[in-house]
Amino acid sequence: MDSEPQARIAAEDYLDALAAHDIEHLFCNPGTDFAPIVEAFARAAGTNRKVPRPMVVPHENAALSMAHGFTMVTGKPQAVMLHTNVGTANAINMLIDASRDRIPVLLTSGRTPFTETGAEGSRSVYIHWAQEMYDQAGMLREVVKWDYEMKRGDQAATVVDRALELATASPKGPVYLSLPREVLGEVVNVPAESNRARRARPRAPVPSPADIEKLAGLIATARAPVVITGLLGQDPRDAVVLSRLAERWALPVIPFNTRYFAISANHPMFQGSMPRPLLDSADLVIVIESDVPWIPSKEQPPANARIVQIGEDPLYARYPMRGFPSDLTITASALSVLEALEQALHGRSGAFVEERRARLVARSAELHAQWRGEAEQAGRGNKNTLAWLSHCLREVVDRDTIVVSEYSFRQEHCPLETPGSLFSVSAAGGLGWGFGASLGAKLAAPERQVLSVLGDGAYMFANPTACHYVAQMQNLPVLTVIYNNALYGAVRRATLDMFGSGVAAQNDGRLLADLPAPNFEKIVAAHDGHGERVERPADLPVALRRAAAAVRGGQQALVNVICPP
Repeated sequence: MDSEPQARIAAEDYLDALAAHDIEHLFCNPGTDFAPIVEAFARAAGTNRKVPRPMVVPHENAALSMAHGFTMVTGKPQAVMLHTNVGTANAINMLIDASRDRIPVLLTSGRTPFTETGAEGSRSVYIHWAQEMYDQAGMLREVVKWDYEMKRGDQAATVVDRALELATASPKGPVYLSLPREVLGEVVNVPAESNRARRARPRAPVPSPADIEKLAGLIATARAPVVITGLLGQDPRDAVVLSRLAERWALPVIPFNTRYFAISANHPMFQGSMPRPLLDSADLVIVIESDVPWIPSKEQPPANARIVQIGEDPLYARYPMRGFPSDLTITASALSVLEALEQALHGRSGAFVEERRARLVARSAELHAQWRGEAEQAGRGNKNTLAWLSHCLREVVDRDTIVVSEYSFRQEHCPLETPGSLFSVSAAGGLGWGFGASLGAKLAAPERQVLSVLGDGAYMFANPTACHYVAQMQNLPVLTVIYNNALYGAVRRATLDMFGSGVAAQNDGRLLADLPAPNFEKIVAAHDGHGERVERPADLPVALRRAAAAVRGGQQALVNVICPP
């Protein structure tokens, strides 16, 4: 005899609503609050209903950074679900990174049952009392655009619609939703359908014609302009238009602490990754999507330089303190400004363009010779350096490679050619992002090689056992290269910068900075991966070739490059 049909529960509506928004994955680190979600997935498996693919990730940081990585490659928001307060707390580090980099992700977590008896889903295990908080969202409210706790089962579709329309509205960013177990388990009599089709997003801001005309005039008359970028390139089309403008108008481009590919290092207008010395003599500084275009305590543009700040949030309203000057502030997407500017400059002439072009092309050639010489000299030495490592990576990086950097990867020594090929750690610098983001990138683009360049600290912060596990279980072979200086380099640099003649400097600033490292190559081997340790510069090129070949063969690989400071 056929069994009675089961009453529909709110968790089913929730999964349907995610799928209606084209969310392909629900990255999960589950707990006792997940019972209705587990039931909903199990029911969907017996039907042809479209629901996200559940992906179990055994650490919350890795789960959120994987969602981040998938979204940064595809532009499509994903969803994450974690376990009550404790799981959410574990992921806040990665949430801060996503927030500062404007990554639209729907972060959800279960809420411990609020009823002690009487409801389907009431408290049933010991931890349900201690895991309840007065305000679970309070611990992350400052770094999300919106937060809410679902109150009723029949809200599921409407709540998801609201969350994602806010996450994807300019400026984009993460949102948070808590899901009580009793609510997810509520019986719903009529399936709630997403009203996504009637929730049109507002378009990103565009510049006013007057502002574009003013900026075009500044560029046409400038003798020594410089363009400084940060988040530009999040949309790969940004880099295409910027490269054309830089070529036509001889505009030097400095991707300073860039998080994306803004311009190729092989472009003659790429002038390195540091504002100085061009900043020192600039008469026009065009800042495009850069929260910190220079370090005011160390460098400043000339007092008479005109400063232009451009971005979807050019004032960085969520930053408590930011005091950079601006003579022209344009609230608009980088792409809309660049495209409008290209049209406004068409047919104009600039008095200093050709003189500037000759000077910058010559400077570019000198810089490339300097960078090449630095790397080659290091290759003849007895210890690996960042320059040599980056130089050797050129042999394994092709036009389709995605580079995910949580260390000081710069194009000076490994030029890239393809917009959308470089992704670097957030301005917030929450360590542990790179490995998980690489896995998310590989999930999004399985046909492309993904290279993850990490510091030894960043690798350890990434909960590498969890990441290698996911790479193995989900067949996500990435090439991980560790710049291993056995040191908290940022801590040491900060100490020496502030107390260069202090007592701590007598020990080379190593107090609290030493980080003796284990044999990382053995960790990947435990997950059936290819691992190598490289101590001599001469051994590095062939080791990287072997690792890249292993990845092409479907095996994750790690190269532990020992780089003494």
